[in-house]
Amino acid sequence: MQTADAQTHRSLAALFLAVAMTVVVGSALGFEHIGGYIPCALCLEQRTPYYIGAPLMLVAAIISRAGGPSWAVRGLLAVGGLLMLYGLVLGVYHSGVEWHWWEGPASCATSADAVTTDAGSLLGDLSSKKPPSCDAAALRVLGLSFAGWNVLASAALAAIAFRAAAKG
Repeated sequence: MQTADAQTHRSLAALFLAVAMTVVVGSALGFEHIGGYIPCALCLEQRTPYYIGAPLMLVAAIISRAGGPSWAVRGLLAVGGLLMLYGLVLGVYHSGVEWHWWEGPASCATSADAVTTDAGSLLGDLSSKKPPSCDAAALRVLGLSFAGWNVLASAALAAIAFRAAAKG
């Protein structure tokens, strides 16, 4: 049985993580769809932990608020932490590729051209356009690329998830 304080802490942590993960991936989608930054293959892969983690953290919050078993909530929080660690590793790898510390995957070797606005050429463009290269940061803010910022976000969210899972 979990104490009321621990249950409240886990509920709030899980809800915070669900919202934070949604904000992070939503920001990436905003930069893509509103800002026009076309993501590379590694950028798209870095979103996966958030797509899985946000709903899992919402489930954890619901189970916790409903008075469900502590082991289930703690387990989901730990899985959320592991997902964020995976995101951190992907971010470090992608950052290293951008800084030319190591080679990226072969699928990231091409660069993108602008997509046509002519409806007649659109189908032809869909098969000929390639995503941007993974080794060139589309934007740097305070010296960090999107991948670098993902490292920081993933590390912070992993720490929060693991701390909440461990809290007795």
